[in-house]
Amino acid sequence: MKTAPMAAAPAPATNVSPLIPTLAGRILEMARREGLPKGYRLTEQALCDVLGVSRSPVRKALQFLESTGAVTSSPNRGFQLAMEARELAGVAVSEAVPSLEDLYLRVAHDHIGGLLEQEVTEADLMARYGLARQQVQRLLNRMSRDGLVDRKPGRGWMFRRLLSSVEAHRESYRFRMMLEPAAILEPGYAVDLAELERCRREQQDLLDGGIEQCTPAQLFQAGSHFHETVAAGCGNRFVLDALRNVNQMRRIVEYGTRLDRSRLHRQCEEHLQLIELLVRGERMEAAQFMRQHLNMARITKVGENS
Repeated sequence: MKTAPMAAAPAPATNVSPLIPTLAGRILEMARREGLPKGYRLTEQALCDVLGVSRSPVRKALQFLESTGAVTSSPNRGFQLAMEARELAGVAVSEAVPSLEDLYLRVAHDHIGGLLEQEVTEADLMARYGLARQQVQRLLNRMSRDGLVDRKPGRGWMFRRLLSSVEAHRESYRFRMMLEPAAILEPGYAVDLAELERCRREQQDLLDGGIEQCTPAQLFQAGSHFHETVAAGCGNRFVLDALRNVNQMRRIVEYGTRLDRSRLHRQCEEHLQLIELLVRGERMEAAQFMRQHLNMARITKVGENS
């Protein structure tokens, strides 16, 4: 007698957060490690306690596993294992963990887009993004170091003001056009030549192939390092603090901008020209060139407007 062919497992769910397959993989690993039998009931609360996340991402992970055929569900009993522990090794789920940088950008862009309130808690972020508490804490600590969020007295975090509009981004360039050239012309200006040499190497490395290989964060950092090194030469702490504050606010907008490789090559070449002018002590020429450089960046990135 012929047996009916085994039904194929449903295709894994698509359009899910990359964090959900990660949690699904951890659930399978636990079931294999503990030798759980087919039909074992997987309760959301027990998994929350083990995985250190809230109910929402656990439920999504179980639904994802149901789409792979590893888990089944019924109205009265919730989710149960659909396979013996030894069979779970053949279930394929992607366990790629998104980088801290990916999470950082996603949270910041969701805030700018109005999807996250001005004030958030660790529990809010755990539930929304399917993160463990430790991941959220690392993320918030990184954002705090970059000046994007502040810890509130008591519990919770608050986003600082970001450049969330084209007009604000344009104003940041106008401000820098006033600030950075003037810093170069300050009496007693003396740029740190050793630090400037490090900037030169960074810019040359970018031209030698780094532009195509670096992440947006690395590209932004190299540009900020150069501009902050130049501004620091005036010896006025308020100038440097002001520039750093603007850079922190524009970081997210810059990260999310589609990279124009030809523009970045030109930008690096102009940075090297500015370094040469400063090394030769030609401050008037360097100040004029800096203003032109920033003005061209403003027009390229945010458009012409006075």
